[in-house]
Formats: sequence, C-alpha cells, structure tokens
Amino acid sequence: MPFVLTCLKEEFYGREVILADRETVEQLADELLSGAKESDVVLLVVGDPFGATTHTDLVLRARTAGIEVGVVHNASIMNAVGCCGLQLYNYGETVSIVFWTDTWRPESFYDKICSNTRRGMHTLCLLDIKMKEQTVENIIRQRNIFEPPRFMTTQQAAEQLIAIYKRRTGKADDGSDSSDEEHTAADSLPTDVTDTSLAVGVTRVGSNSQRIAVGTLQDLADTDLGEPLHSLVIVGHMHGIERGMLRQFAINEKDFDERTKHVKE
Repeated sequence: MPFVLTCLKEEFYGREVILADRETVEQLADELLSGAKESDVVLLVVGDPFGATTHTDLVLRARTAGIEVGVVHNASIMNAVGCCGLQLYNYGETVSIVFWTDTWRPESFYDKICSNTRRGMHTLCLLDIKMKEQTVENIIRQRNIFEPPRFMTTQQAAEQLIAIYKRRTGKADDGSDSSDEEHTAADSLPTDVTDTSLAVGVTRVGSNSQRIAVGTLQDLADTDLGEPLHSLVIVGHMHGIERGMLRQFAINEKDFDERTKHVKE
C-alpha cells in the first residue's frame, strides 16, 4: 500500500517510526505498554483502530495497567464503502473471503452472504490479504524468507463465489452436471448467490485512483479493476436512490436497467 506508507516519514513526526505488522504488535505489546507508563506512545493504524481485536486487546490491557488511553478514529472501508451509493444501514453481516488452496476451499462466507440476501441486506465482503507468507520448505528449514504479498481481487472473489454456486447446483466448470451423489449432497445448502447476482467492486477507496464497477458476479469475474486494495459488495434489496447511484458505475447500463427495473423510484 504505497499511498499509505509514503506518509510515514520520521522527518514529519520528529521521532523514530517503527513499521509494525500484526505479529510485531502482538509480540511488542508488553514493551509498548511499559513505555506508555513513562511517555506518550502512539500506534498508527490503517482503518479504524477498533476494526481489529488486537487493538481492542491493547486498550483493555492498558486500562487494566492504569494507563490513560486516547483514540483518534479514522476512516475505514466499513463506512467508506458508502461511496458506491448503497446505504450503510441496509448492510447485513460483513464477511471475509479467503484465498482458496488446492486442499482448502471453505464456503462459510457464501452461506453468510446468502443469509443476508434472504433478508434483503447488502453484504460487504472483505477480501483476503496475505503478508509474510512462507513456503512449506522455508517453514521446515526455519528460514526467515517470505513470499511476496498477495491481495485478493474482486475478480478472484467473484470467481470463488460462482464456483460455490456451480458446485452446489450440480454444474461443473464445463457446464455439465455433476454426479448424482454430489448433487444430492448439495441440495440442502443455500444457493441464493448466483453468477447473475448484482454486485459492486470497489477498489483503492479514498485514493485518486478509486474505481467502482457494478454488474453481475460474472461481469466482475471478467473485469480487471487494477491495483489493490479491493472489496466486493453483494447487493440486496435496493430503493430508488441506491439504484440511481449504482447506475453511474454500471459496466453495462442496458443490462443494469433490465435487472433493476422492478426497483421503485
């Protein structure tokens, strides 16, 4: 995230700045709290401070130790997503979509989105970020060598959601039906989110290169929205103002109008 990190100049703050990931913050928690007993200690975070349980834990430990705590709230994707035009009070439970691997393909996030959809609520999907990953070989050899950072895109998230829908409805990637056994096993699972579900891709929110795109999940799976960071919204029931805002960002206006013609102005 170069647009964030470039502001961390020691000349600007007039003191040493330590770039810390989650692991570092957790390991240095005691040191942070110890130092805060003698002087002011500041922890700068991306997003709102209480968007992570690690920071909440720090506050609890500080107050238990009798250390005064002050919080300066910040913008977060949890509220900045309002830029797409969908009203924040119409969102249901926020979900996280994780990277799949060859041996691990969880689907719980899909079920939560379906639950929101049945209630007519929008769903904000936070997309996976992989930092300081290690290969199995480097872990075994205890080598402190890390893979390049990975940031999930709206394309990848949409593809995974579509894959779940196809598996549960008995459709293989080539469009053919899966085996009867597989189809029966998936019959009782929700399939409310489909490849034609309306969705919103939001990228680099708050930056000069911010981009918003609205279309079906399949549209977003076929659309490259560029550099990270990305988030995905699955649209629930809309009212007229929400529809008007989304239309500005439609990938295909004619298709959008057809799919949303039932929405009252």
